[in-house]
Amino acid sequence: MTLIGEQQPPPPPRGPGVFPPFPAPPVEGRGRRLGMGFGIGVTVLVLACGGGVAAAAGLVTVMGSALSEQAEVVVGDYFDALQDREWAQAYDMLCQKAKDSETESEFIGRVSSDKPIATYEVGDVELVQLSTPVDVTYTDGDTAELRAYLGQNRETGGFEVCSVEE
Repeated sequence: MTLIGEQQPPPPPRGPGVFPPFPAPPVEGRGRRLGMGFGIGVTVLVLACGGGVAAAAGLVTVMGSALSEQAEVVVGDYFDALQDREWAQAYDMLCQKAKDSETESEFIGRVSSDKPIATYEVGDVELVQLSTPVDVTYTDGDTAELRAYLGQNRETGGFEVCSVEE
């Protein structure tokens, strides 16, 4: 019974079977789109990493070739000076360690008594030992296989001959 002037409580909300005012998000195809997204992402990552590895390998190859070329030039210049009997010029091409262990006059005395060089051929540089083989032919026809060991000048960064051994 309702009394006059009493207010009634609001009616209860609608129960099951009520339709929402918007449609539910689609669920079919969601796994395939997610898989495609991951696949494309992995492909891009592999291509980027593969490109980085290829670039690094190319850089190592180019740097190795440049170092080999520089070392061959330095050794060639040193042996040119010996071949031309330019002892002071050859001494100037030595690394500081070699100059500290032998004066210019001692060096000239030692190398001037060696057989004159007719021809020489500089081989490939071994970057681990920082050395290169040199096949020498002397004017009397004798041959020798020498190894030139290199050092790096700390000021210029260029290579210098430190020693030549049989």
